Amino acid sequence: MSLQKKISGKVKEAILQLYDASLESVELQATRKEFEGDITVVVFPMLRVVKGNPLQIGETIGKYLVENVKEVKDYNVVKGFLNLVISDLYYLDFFAIIKEDKQYGFVTPEVKGEALMVEYSSPNTNKPLHLGHVRNNLLGYSVAEIIKASGKKVYKTQIINDRGIHICKSMLAWQRYGNQETPESTGLKGDKLVGNYYVKFDQVYKEQIEHLITKEGKTEEEAKKEAPFILEAQEMLRKWEAGDEEVVQLWKMMNGWVYEGFDQTYKALGVSFDSYYYESNTYLLGKDNIEEGLANGVFYKKEDGSVWCDLNDEKLDDKLVLRSDGTSVYMTQDIGTAIQRIKDNPDVGGMIYTVGNEQDHHFNVLFAILKKLGYDWAEQLYHLSYGMVDLPSGKMKSREGTVVDADELIAEMTSTAGDISKDLGKLEGYTEEEKNEVYNIIGLGALKYFILKVDPKKRILFDPKESVDFQGNTGPFIQYTYARIQAILRKADLDYNESITDIKLHEKERDLIKQLEYYPEVIQNAASELSPAIIANYTYDLVKSYNSFFQNVSIFGADTDKEKIFRVQLSGLVGNTIKSAFGLLGINVPDRM
Repeated sequence: MSLQKKISGKVKEAILQLYDASLESVELQATRKEFEGDITVVVFPMLRVVKGNPLQIGETIGKYLVENVKEVKDYNVVKGFLNLVISDLYYLDFFAIIKEDKQYGFVTPEVKGEALMVEYSSPNTNKPLHLGHVRNNLLGYSVAEIIKASGKKVYKTQIINDRGIHICKSMLAWQRYGNQETPESTGLKGDKLVGNYYVKFDQVYKEQIEHLITKEGKTEEEAKKEAPFILEAQEMLRKWEAGDEEVVQLWKMMNGWVYEGFDQTYKALGVSFDSYYYESNTYLLGKDNIEEGLANGVFYKKEDGSVWCDLNDEKLDDKLVLRSDGTSVYMTQDIGTAIQRIKDNPDVGGMIYTVGNEQDHHFNVLFAILKKLGYDWAEQLYHLSYGMVDLPSGKMKSREGTVVDADELIAEMTSTAGDISKDLGKLEGYTEEEKNEVYNIIGLGALKYFILKVDPKKRILFDPKESVDFQGNTGPFIQYTYARIQAILRKADLDYNESITDIKLHEKERDLIKQLEYYPEVIQNAASELSPAIIANYTYDLVKSYNSFFQNVSIFGADTDKEKIFRVQLSGLVGNTIKSAFGLLGINVPDRM
């Protein structure tokens, strides 16, 4: 039982014994820094069942707790707040337990427990991954890791948008202008090469539109529909859907290039997946589910033969699920894909979709339809909706080639981290390869932390230089504290396995142990809120607390060996917790910086 639960129970006991009244709940807070104490009992809500002066009620309960809870050493009352001073022995005993726990804060998932599926990335195969994909991947991967740490089994997946008119645009431009070049012949990553032809298509298409407007007097709308290049791309899509051998072979070859390129980027970014779904396999899914729903009255058919879902009860518009010609829409595919995923993974009891907030309405509709279809797991569907990533230079546009390429961003972050690290001069004796590895850890840590410390719902203005700052709420600042702790552990020369339970704690030591005590609860909160920002900002608070300890308490100049041993042990556990928390964010920590 946690100390908070124990105190809550004893407060209820006190109210019952001393006032013959019953409390449903007890409000506890961390004691404000300007007052002595560790845990504060808020007295005001008790006035609903106990009549009297809150100051006197606080005094009475405080005295009861000192007499009946061995961990409560003293108390003071400020207005309607009862501040409890917890004994050093409690913190020392608690620390002795958690310092031996290699998985402190984590709950081991049940082998046969219900699983969650987390979808993220889900790119198009007509362009490389860009900064927007980076936020998506980092969020999805981190949320999956946090949920796993909270005690649930997790499957990481994505659906690759590998078909459609956008894919045909790249294919057509390569066919027309590519001169048979390949990733091998050009030295380009496959996704970069294909992305270049997506940009090329747009350039030629715009030229044709301009020609039709200026030379043939077409309106812009007419020109966009009649430009030869778009008509050829549409014809190529029809051939692909009809299984034309030549088009399908071209499609397989170019998509293969892209997949290899994506895999390299995922590896560099440090994210992974358990399964992959491809829209080329799933785009016909859902039709059978619509027919079944039509028979059961979930959907209705209009006079033109189109099929719709009435969502007025959910305060949503009616939604088209099959066109009058019997062809599906995106919603049809998403319904079918969700159902297929449960068939493939019967232990999955819910899904999380990591997709930008411009799709909020789409997912509200999808979830409502799946609930109407009667699937139990539809009650456990979540849209991890996140804001866009903006740059100081403005908005990104893929077809115009103005996106911030993910690979280039990773390289730039590594380079910037290298420049700053060289100025600090802390890596003497490292080989160039070892230095570059550290620069990569720092650069990626800066990128990931800058993005993940922000609440997912908020837009981000991403400034690469600001993120690689060794001061303030940044990844490198936290990594530097971890590296400092590792230096302390290397310097230590005593037996640091001894359990220390008989020293007087410095207030900074108490503050640190209290911060460590929050970690399991922080993981659970981050999992329920689907927010890596909770982990990120907890880690920053822990590091601030450690740095305050480091500046105010001498470790190797301690008065006794026991104090020295304890302070090294405390440093070690803080370091382990930083590493653990950063691991949930997909961030590595270097031993030296």
